[in-house]
Amino acid sequence: MPQPHFDLLDAGDPAALAAALADRFRAVHDRDPDGVWVAPGRVNLIGEHVDYNGGLCLPMALPHATYAAVGRRDDDLVTVTSLQQGSPWTGTLDTLGPGEVTGWPSYVAGVVWALREQGTGTGGLDVVVDSRVPVGAGLSSSAALECSVAAAVLELAGEPLDDDSRMRLVGASMRAENEVAGAATGGLDQTIAMYGETGHALLLDCRSWARRQVPWALDGVDLLVVDTRATHDLSDGGYESRRRDCERAAAALGVETLRDVRDAEAALAAVGDAERPRVRHVLSEIERVRVAVDQLEAGDLTGLGASFLASHASLRDDYEVSCEELDVVVQTAVAAGALGARMTGGGFGGSAIALVPHDKVPDVELAVAAAFAERGWPAPGMLTATPGPGARRLL
Repeated sequence: MPQPHFDLLDAGDPAALAAALADRFRAVHDRDPDGVWVAPGRVNLIGEHVDYNGGLCLPMALPHATYAAVGRRDDDLVTVTSLQQGSPWTGTLDTLGPGEVTGWPSYVAGVVWALREQGTGTGGLDVVVDSRVPVGAGLSSSAALECSVAAAVLELAGEPLDDDSRMRLVGASMRAENEVAGAATGGLDQTIAMYGETGHALLLDCRSWARRQVPWALDGVDLLVVDTRATHDLSDGGYESRRRDCERAAAALGVETLRDVRDAEAALAAVGDAERPRVRHVLSEIERVRVAVDQLEAGDLTGLGASFLASHASLRDDYEVSCEELDVVVQTAVAAGALGARMTGGGFGGSAIALVPHDKVPDVELAVAAAFAERGWPAPGMLTATPGPGARRLL
């Protein structure tokens, strides 16, 4: 009997990918790019749907990243070419803002527009991009694209890519996604794409934007990421409706965000039936992040696995953003030896993560692939995640 199939998602070698993309830029534009920049995708270890509620999150940057070869022009045109998409896109500097651009080019155009709004501009640009972050997998391919281009624009404008400017780029990338691309995300993805650090997860406070690097040093355990191939799209309304539920609940409770709730029991009693499960998820998830950081730093793998499972149950039952494919990954992975598993990202498809003893990884991979094959679903994609660095220039 043939073994069930799954796709290994290769991050590739950054130096080789940057060099190849510079060659592609030369082939398209008949000149050298001014440089090649890169920004990573991410997985969120725990702390889902709490960024826009002012909560705590624990993401880490992936080695899988988006690369942008960028060259300045001597006119007001912006051209965008993607190795993964169809026809190139062309616009002018005065037609990059809200309501002007749709589809995948809006993430690039929106960043250029938002940075010009901040006073950082370079004139016209040619941009050629290559992404190794699976699109629609819930691994933040959009933020990786935004942040690679944002880093390029900043440095081409003569400004250094330092800690302070990175936070400005987070803000510009958020505006691009929220106002131009039309996805009301909360800033987690852009922050980890800018501030990722090799060997560390990032504890992010989405109220104060304080950050703390947390070492990822779990001997004998791997973080397996499973792309379910169930399409994930944050601009289709489901994400937005959950966010509005939280905003209504916060208004009813008289707080700016749900992070400001001091008495969870009283808050749950005070909100309406529709909002109550959303509030319960947010308040419990913020506390799970605090616990998970302690477990990670103490090397409590069993406890961290249990936190993953509790997070998934809350996202499935209270926040209602899971789907059958994600649930099957979680159930199958645990049955095959994972210490815990959960969906990651916005939900409605996308990816799940599993905390797996190193010697059990092949068993979990094959079990998940078999479960998908039995249901007639497309073969999943899989990768073993290691924390990588944030946005930077390669060439």
